Amino acid sequence: MPEILNTSACNKCAFRSLLFENLTDDELIDLNVNKVEKKYYKKEIVVEQGEPIKEFLYLKEGLIKLVKKDGMKKEHIISIARPLNFIGFLSVFSNDKYQYSISAIEDSVMCFIDLEVLKNTIRNNGVFALEVLEKISKISDDIIQFRMMIDRRQLRGRIAYILVMFAKQVYFNSKFHLPLSRKEIAELIDMSTENVIRILSEFRRDEIIRIDGSQIEILNIGQLERLCRFG
Repeated sequence: MPEILNTSACNKCAFRSLLFENLTDDELIDLNVNKVEKKYYKKEIVVEQGEPIKEFLYLKEGLIKLVKKDGMKKEHIISIARPLNFIGFLSVFSNDKYQYSISAIEDSVMCFIDLEVLKNTIRNNGVFALEVLEKISKISDDIIQFRMMIDRRQLRGRIAYILVMFAKQVYFNSKFHLPLSRKEIAELIDMSTENVIRILSEFRRDEIIRIDGSQIEILNIGQLERLCRFG
């Protein structure tokens, strides 16, 4: 079960400038009394595909995955969301039910804002409404770009791209604990689990990376980036 946290006031939140900077004091107060922060532990489900959308949510800390089940109940990871991502925007204005599941791949803190309160704010604040549209467009562009970067690569290039992404865009370190299982990596880059295991083993054999359980250390970032570009 998620842990309910003591929330800070919206007007003092470090993340206010991301979206809520142009709200009036009364609008901030309205949001503040209609929000809650929750902590989810690794592998906890935040929402299930098909659940009704009642709240807008964004990620303050941690990492989460967005998962879509097809007609055969096979899971496909759409995207990995990092802190400050506005996850709820993907379906909140086009559907009344979530079109994907959300679950934590690391311990994560999420802020939930009552959806009707948010919609009312959008109706009454044109500048805020434009900012919301910009955020929705940015999120859609990022997901499309991510999928293109994966789909254009061969198998080795896909694995290299994921490792470089975690090292340079998530953990900012050449040594990190890979938050995804081999199966989840396969779901993210549309490969078989066996191929993921094989290619990671090849990278280790070629001394591109060192693997110790879930811990990855990149030993040759130049070679990994070349595989990422040309693999």
